[in-house]
Amino acid sequence: MPTKKYIFVTGGVASSLGKGIISASLAKLLQSRGVSVTIQKLDPYINVDPGTLNPYEHGECYVTNDGAETDLDLGHYERFINLPTTQDNNITTGSVYQSVINKERKGDYLGKTVQVIPHITDEIKRRIRVLGTKQNFDFIITEMGGTVGDIESLPYIEAIRQLKWELGSGNVIVIHLTLVPFISASGELKTKPTQHSVKLLLENGIQPDILVLRTEKPLNSDIRKKVALFCNVDMTSVVESIDASTIYEVPLMMKKEKLDVTTLKKLHMPEGKEADLADWKKFVEKVKNPVKKIHIALVGKYVELPDSYKSITESIVHAGAVNDCKVSVTNIHSENVNEGNVDELLGDFSGIIVAPGFGTRGIEGKIAAVRYARENNIPFFGICLGLQCAVIEFARNVLGLTGANSREMDRRTPYPVIDLMEEQKDVIDKGGTMRLGAYDCNIAEKSRVFEIFKRKQIRERHRHRYEFNNQFMDEFDKAGMKASGMNPETGLVEIMEIPSHKWFIGVQFHPEYQSTVQKPHPLFVDFIKTALSEKK
Repeated sequence: MPTKKYIFVTGGVASSLGKGIISASLAKLLQSRGVSVTIQKLDPYINVDPGTLNPYEHGECYVTNDGAETDLDLGHYERFINLPTTQDNNITTGSVYQSVINKERKGDYLGKTVQVIPHITDEIKRRIRVLGTKQNFDFIITEMGGTVGDIESLPYIEAIRQLKWELGSGNVIVIHLTLVPFISASGELKTKPTQHSVKLLLENGIQPDILVLRTEKPLNSDIRKKVALFCNVDMTSVVESIDASTIYEVPLMMKKEKLDVTTLKKLHMPEGKEADLADWKKFVEKVKNPVKKIHIALVGKYVELPDSYKSITESIVHAGAVNDCKVSVTNIHSENVNEGNVDELLGDFSGIIVAPGFGTRGIEGKIAAVRYARENNIPFFGICLGLQCAVIEFARNVLGLTGANSREMDRRTPYPVIDLMEEQKDVIDKGGTMRLGAYDCNIAEKSRVFEIFKRKQIRERHRHRYEFNNQFMDEFDKAGMKASGMNPETGLVEIMEIPSHKWFIGVQFHPEYQSTVQKPHPLFVDFIKTALSEKK
């Protein structure tokens, strides 16, 4: 069996340069050449996973099929290469140290002093190589979070250095993404930050094989030659990554820069067939040149940080392209919504999405938004907490259950239409203890969602503790809100809809986690299609 190929993507100068998008773009290019490829993320923070992190701190928490709470970059990976990721695709310092400490407590190290080298670095290397052994991928692209020079990144840098020595330079390469800033006062692009960033890598024993330079201005040959000369790489290994109008354009730009070709040469691999991105190019053309345009409101409580709802906004992009439509999304902070101003805030939108979340803050604003959508026959899509808000609103204003609420919001509510799941009642720890991962859902044949999915069973990803209280099922059904999706094993309600409404669907799962460029999620596609037909 041929040796697996490992590609590491590191960052320098500044964070948020797009290592995840570069990693996903390279993976897409290699995949389109017919090789099996996956991507993993090394996160230097000491949290075991991002499940307990505030969205304001870290953005969206992405959930995999196997129930792992992971970094949002895994969402980008899946959206680009259309393959599911797993727990093995996200490695954190917290999980590495937890594993090493557990082994030490069990005596696995036979009384030796446990140290960063070799014990922590060995654990990092073991986890990096899992995807090439257990899951048998040919190419493993590993994105390292943070920037070179960060104290918390040092064990990962050392692990990469060791792997490159152990496996040989023909099996391991390092791609370094840095910034070439444009100084407007002098009208110049400056390469010195890149030189210093590469110097930091060299001080830690790593010579980058390829440099990807983020820039807002095109790189001329003199800039490329200077970077190549002072960073010890050849000219073809200096790659321009200029600002793009959409992240989905980046694979096309990287193909033009021959990033995949250079990568294969560095790994001593034949070029093979050319990367075929014809379908991807058509998708990008639709995104950049829409025929129609509509306005959608996204009502949430973390709207100050766009990454908090990254998968939702990208799912909307996918659905918009299917419908040849530019979907303009306006974020509405749920704390600012009330019965008095809801018409002013939401009256001009063709559709309303109520986003997921936790806790009491902003909940009444979400309920007011649901009521406005229901009473004015505006297409409504509730996701996770959005479904629960729809249930609470219907109970209060249609069923007349004054004080109806979720026990999450009001422990003493007389009508707990949303209640804590039975298996959650004895849970104390917060991290990794929710209902997580993919579960089956049976769909009622005479329902709107059956028309959308065109099948009786689906499998979707979850992240929640509370559920619809089935004791109220008959009352909701008689009043016109139907449970159209149920878990076959537990009887938990997964989907609620109002058939008499133009488009009113709430789902307990997170459909945004499974929408990709190649397979836009049917619920988002149909929601946008309906909103288009009622464009304001």
